[in-house]
Amino acid sequence: MVFLSNSYTIFAQKKDFIVVLDAGHGGKDPGKVANNKIKEKEIALKIVLQVGKLLEKENNIKIIYTRKTDVFVDLWERGRIANKADADLFVSIHCNAHNSQASGAETWVLGTHANRQNFEVAKIENSVILLEDNHEENYKGFDPNSPESVIGLTLMQEEYLDQSIQLASIMQNGFTKNLKRKDRGVKQAGFVVLHQTYMPSILIEAGFITNKAEGSFLNSKIGQQKVSESIYKSIVKYIQQLTLNTVENEEIVSIEQDTTTSETVENEYENVLFKVQISAGTRKLATKSYNFNGLRNIERIKTGKMYKYYLGKSSNYSEIKDLQRLAKSKGYNSAFIVAFKNGKKIAIENVLKKS
Repeated sequence: MVFLSNSYTIFAQKKDFIVVLDAGHGGKDPGKVANNKIKEKEIALKIVLQVGKLLEKENNIKIIYTRKTDVFVDLWERGRIANKADADLFVSIHCNAHNSQASGAETWVLGTHANRQNFEVAKIENSVILLEDNHEENYKGFDPNSPESVIGLTLMQEEYLDQSIQLASIMQNGFTKNLKRKDRGVKQAGFVVLHQTYMPSILIEAGFITNKAEGSFLNSKIGQQKVSESIYKSIVKYIQQLTLNTVENEEIVSIEQDTTTSETVENEYENVLFKVQISAGTRKLATKSYNFNGLRNIERIKTGKMYKYYLGKSSNYSEIKDLQRLAKSKGYNSAFIVAFKNGKKIAIENVLKKS
């Protein structure tokens, strides 16, 4: 068994990097159940506890759990725990289920559901709020069955979406390359538990307990150990990337989009500026070409605790795609395009859909 050594400090900073680990469901909410015996809440908790144990061995990382036993915790309380701790990262762990033999791992970030299927996934996870006392008051009229309610969730997490996607991409890479799980991708949907947090946040569906082989794997000690190690290594890699201000050869997985989105749009977009984000981190670097592998026209923007670095700007989507290709040729393999309208960041898929 190989772990990352804790004989060195992952990053040099005064405060601990706080990670909140959230085991989905619990108590009166079993989550998904397969064969009347495999319960999502139990598998999620076992994985979370193992991930936490591994991370606790690392220097400068502090772990907080939303639950460590089989208890029911409201979704809003899970977010409150993370926010009160001023956490740097929120990771919620779940298992999937389906009436077929579907398999594979997927990682979700908060966003407007890209299609009907994504809304249905979010609706199932969000329905737990109906088990909570005073849910009408706590969620201010939020209806898990309403697409309109889900759309309203995205605004407060917008600031952290880039980092969430970065971690989700690393997580999927670990699942597919190390665990040989089927890659179901990085996806976006309106999960209440992610909406409640004010930091980069992801929700992991580690696999399908309804799949005969995958269900047995997830319900076994060796399976839970391997999944836990993969999650642990991905979190550590994410922290290292933030600290070193590099995004090391990690491809940012494209978020699932409607088929109406075109990636070859060549016209100008009025009042919209596209930029290429090449990296993000806690270090403040001079925007000189020697800091960015010879790239020029670099812009630095501070967002919360993070500095984001952008290459170029243009209202022409074709031009910005060329800059993205240039960035990747210089080693920024995870460079991705973002859009701004009237100085405010907007979802790029919404811009392209209007073409």
